[in-house]
Amino acid sequence: MRLCRSLVRACCLVVLLATISRADEKLPRWQFRLSFPKEVRAEPYSGRVVLYFSRTRPQPRERLSWFNPEILVGRDVTDWKPGEPLVIDSHAADAVTTCPKPVDQLNLAGWKVQAVARFNSWERKIGDGAGNGFSQTAVVPSDTGTIDLPITQLIPERPFPENEWCKLLRVRSTLLSEFHKRDVFLQAAVLLPASYHKQPERKYPVIFTIPGFGGTHFDGARAEPINEQNEGGVEFIRLMLDPSCPLGHHVFADSANNGPWGTALVKEFIPELNKAFRTDARPAARFLTGHSSGGWSSLWLMVSHPDDFAGTWSTSPDPVDFRDFQRINLYDAGDNMYSDRAGERRPIARRGQQVVLWYRDFDVMEEALGSGGQLHSFEAAFSPRGPDGKPIRVWNRKSGAVNTEAAKSWEAYDIRLLLERNWPTLGPKLRGKLHVVMGDADTFYLEGATRLLGESLKKLDSDAVVEMLPGHDHGSLLTPQFMGRLRAEMVAKYLSAK
Repeated sequence: MRLCRSLVRACCLVVLLATISRADEKLPRWQFRLSFPKEVRAEPYSGRVVLYFSRTRPQPRERLSWFNPEILVGRDVTDWKPGEPLVIDSHAADAVTTCPKPVDQLNLAGWKVQAVARFNSWERKIGDGAGNGFSQTAVVPSDTGTIDLPITQLIPERPFPENEWCKLLRVRSTLLSEFHKRDVFLQAAVLLPASYHKQPERKYPVIFTIPGFGGTHFDGARAEPINEQNEGGVEFIRLMLDPSCPLGHHVFADSANNGPWGTALVKEFIPELNKAFRTDARPAARFLTGHSSGGWSSLWLMVSHPDDFAGTWSTSPDPVDFRDFQRINLYDAGDNMYSDRAGERRPIARRGQQVVLWYRDFDVMEEALGSGGQLHSFEAAFSPRGPDGKPIRVWNRKSGAVNTEAAKSWEAYDIRLLLERNWPTLGPKLRGKLHVVMGDADTFYLEGATRLLGESLKKLDSDAVVEMLPGHDHGSLLTPQFMGRLRAEMVAKYLSAK
């Protein structure tokens, strides 16, 4: 998960108090009439359509916040043809999925609204994903009426800002292309060290960084190299990998729904990296790191490909032990994603001691948007593919009840369990390679799983470093001093292998 800048805003429920109607209040009936011309898309469209509502954002589709999503209305369409009107009726609640309440219980008067069609099914992002269609913003009238929202524009591709020090590496994966039956590419921002152009015979170790949910290779773009300062004079080629896929963050795991991303990285992308840039191509010169979903990804790559990397420095990883999946035991038939054993609703995010987001509310938001969200990402990466071609769901989206039979299939991705079951083989290969750091007051309640992992590794007599830093949350962990410490440890590891 990723700590959004809007964490400091008021939570969704406070913003919407004035919006949700009283039970005895009769609301106007609005109809939102969508269409798209053949100049925008010539073929019929099947997929997700979303209405974004906002009080504050000029374009409601942009900068959607986990902590203040306002109002969302989602609907799947089939064979929607150019020029054909599509009507979304505010009183036809059964036909749509809505956040935060059924749409017929929401007073939409005065809200800005914008329609988006997810024309680019390969793009995880909906509201601002390249290739998706969108309408102009309209304002909902106070009385019953029809609001026309013609989808007349497409979101343009975002060019990668290459320069002397920062390059885009894009590699077509045969493995992933065969899996998805279309061309699929792995890509990363490659940041070159300061001496790279001056010392043409020199080869460099590589740091692979995986961003958290919502992050991409664009997060690694820079106009100048990082000024390395360490006693050994070590400089790194640094990569910011792109972990996004249609179903969310693929976490570089080989999965039934996303395909073999981990194998493709090791077998296809890294050899091309070594050809394109002057890397020290030894596994002893490859280092992994990442935060949040990227923290889980980097730890997974280290455990699943122990011979291909020198070590991982994983920070605030997503749940690494599914007995504590943000305080939920997925293996216990009595557990529920939305409420605890006492019947109290479960939080999913906090700021200090104050809850800022509840599990059910977050899930409702994702359901309105459709596939590609954080919770959907977990199911896409860890679940088998169901008869309908979609990831099998691990909890009921109405009741929150955990499906322990489905959750059992997640055992293959439970890092703690994987290590315990395979320690005689993995233990020697992972000696000196595992470093996991977590704040003990994590914003998303991730610290419990990391503690369980640390306890398990201690029982296995592992030399893994699992640290809990007092007083730090999901974001405050990553101070410049802390990041400098991690780089110093990578330098020491590299020099010890030369």
